[in-house]
Amino acid sequence: MSNANHLFGQALVKSLVGERGHIRIARALPDINAELAGRVHPNMPYSIYQLLKHMHYWQHFMLEHLEGRKPQLPANVMESWPEETAPQDEVSWQADIQAFLAGVDEAVALAETAQLDEPLLYFPGETKAGLLRNIASHNSYHLGEIVLLRRFYGAWPPPGGGFPA
Repeated sequence: MSNANHLFGQALVKSLVGERGHIRIARALPDINAELAGRVHPNMPYSIYQLLKHMHYWQHFMLEHLEGRKPQLPANVMESWPEETAPQDEVSWQADIQAFLAGVDEAVALAETAQLDEPLLYFPGETKAGLLRNIASHNSYHLGEIVLLRRFYGAWPPPGGGFPA
């Protein structure tokens, strides 16, 4: 692995976990309970639950490509948003959080070990680095919405603090 590949991989890791630009993604989610996750704010189109499920959908889709598989592209982007606004219960919600964070860990492992300029078999014109960057930016974008919703609901910062406080 070249030094440039390694250095860019480390930059991707920081983006994937949320270092410097915002709170670490793993700190912003686990204290959200099912009730808060399912709340619907009148001025926002999605609940925290829907945002996390959407993030997980596309993260999983991109990880499938990174692993050399060819996932089925949805017929419409709306298929990546759940219709239900809230999780079934606390156990399923916590499982959703853990599944999403496991995907972040998988993306981090790829950023640390993959040849980042390698093209993707079933994603013409895209590289492993490009798709990892896409995961990081998509998650970051929607994490900002989750933080905003938490602020609206008076549930920010999480235990241990958050940026911005």
